[in-house]
Amino acid sequence: MSNKENNNLLEVNGVSKFFPVHGGFIFKRKLGDIKAVDRVSFHIKRGETLGLVGESGCGKTTTGRLILNLEQATRGTIKFDGKDITHLRKKENQALKRQMQVIFQDPFGSLNPRMTVREIVGQPLIIHRMTTGKGEYLDKIDHLLEIVGLNPGMGDRYPHEFSGGQRQRVGIARAISLKPEFIVCDEPVSALDVSIQAQIINLLEELQEEFGLTYLFIAHDLAVVRHISDRIAVMYLGNIVEVASRADLYKYPKHPYTRGLLSAVPIPDPEVEAKREQFVIKGEVPSLMNPPEGCKFHPRCPRAIPICQERPPLLLEQGDAGHWAACHNI
Repeated sequence: MSNKENNNLLEVNGVSKFFPVHGGFIFKRKLGDIKAVDRVSFHIKRGETLGLVGESGCGKTTTGRLILNLEQATRGTIKFDGKDITHLRKKENQALKRQMQVIFQDPFGSLNPRMTVREIVGQPLIIHRMTTGKGEYLDKIDHLLEIVGLNPGMGDRYPHEFSGGQRQRVGIARAISLKPEFIVCDEPVSALDVSIQAQIINLLEELQEEFGLTYLFIAHDLAVVRHISDRIAVMYLGNIVEVASRADLYKYPKHPYTRGLLSAVPIPDPEVEAKREQFVIKGEVPSLMNPPEGCKFHPRCPRAIPICQERPPLLLEQGDAGHWAACHNI
């Protein structure tokens, strides 16, 4: 089946990323590998938002960087619009950047403090030669600022003169300036106040509908991804442990880790909060350099059985169509 027929814009197949750790005299001896991403597979359809959720350090951001070709995969393949982009030449990678962009977590650290907002938003237009003259260049920047809800008259200001939410809007304007097909949203609201988070998520949804965008939305908060994602993938210690539609994941979580994450999300109704199941995840996250044998989650899992210590579970479809989980005891 061709990529156009199955409607997948992005396909990640068995991708791993290991970072070597060295020690000893002048750090020459290799001590081992940090397995940041380990045999990860998923797909994202055109116009879809896939939420990627997990604790800090589980490999979410590294996965996004691998897709954007900011890191080279140790093994596995990544296909974008049917083309293998795992190992691209510099010229090919430059062309890919017009189709794939990123919105960063820190709306201040990702903006050059010495450049005006107009220069920040307009820089990709210059690099990729998207305008023919100064008039068109300025008009495009003003239009982009209007699209994300900023006054074009603010274009001559610097990032420090904006609030966190406004800075993130600048980052979004920069990301859509090249009219990409796909955007990696790397925890774009985690540094913002709750009231501002909702505004940014609403903006991303509006832009998706207007421009037909496809998102990988990375977050550590299941409450955030619930409102923007069509499907959600849950990640633990470099592995995908569950993938399902938004409705199925929240109503019928299969994996114990997912149930623990959902249990940690507060419910504003005290009566409902008091009655719901409490599924507590105990212990500390193991080291990525020396993960547990078998299922990586078994030392913290209240439902672990002997096989969990011996063999890693496969990510298999669990009854409902499109609901996948990697667990021996479902």
